Amino acid sequence: MLMRFDPFRNFDSLAQMLAQRGGPAEQSPIPMDAYREGDRFIVHFDLPGVDPSSIDLTVEKNVLTVRAERTWPASEGQEVLVRERPEGTFVRQLFLGEGLDTEHVEATYHNGVLTLTIPVAEQAKPRKVQVTGGDSEQPVEPKSEAEQPAEVSSAA
Repeated sequence: MLMRFDPFRNFDSLAQMLAQRGGPAEQSPIPMDAYREGDRFIVHFDLPGVDPSSIDLTVEKNVLTVRAERTWPASEGQEVLVRERPEGTFVRQLFLGEGLDTEHVEATYHNGVLTLTIPVAEQAKPRKVQVTGGDSEQPVEPKSEAEQPAEVSSAA
């Protein structure tokens, strides 16, 4: 349900490397993990040191966008010796499948990790279909185990 292939992923890292030579990157990709757990998708974004109030999460049609900002303004009197932690605006977009319920996305931020829970839409969940048969159009009841022939076996 999530797009697994991103043809521009390598371009993002190249652009970030080039941008860091001239100063902090304006927009950096956000590392993430995504997996399915039952009837929901879980996505974790690494956003260490980000103020939760700077996180902007939007869903438009089937595109989910996460935008966050991390800054560290050196105060007067500080002499910066090393500045390796990236700062600026971090952005990541996910293309969501039609089978996800984008109206009920939940987001939590804890210990520098933004976690999104995206439920599978009701219409995309598997459901039982009742089978009718015969001339009477009456529902066909499944046979009990006692009525089924013993010699029938399933080879998986």
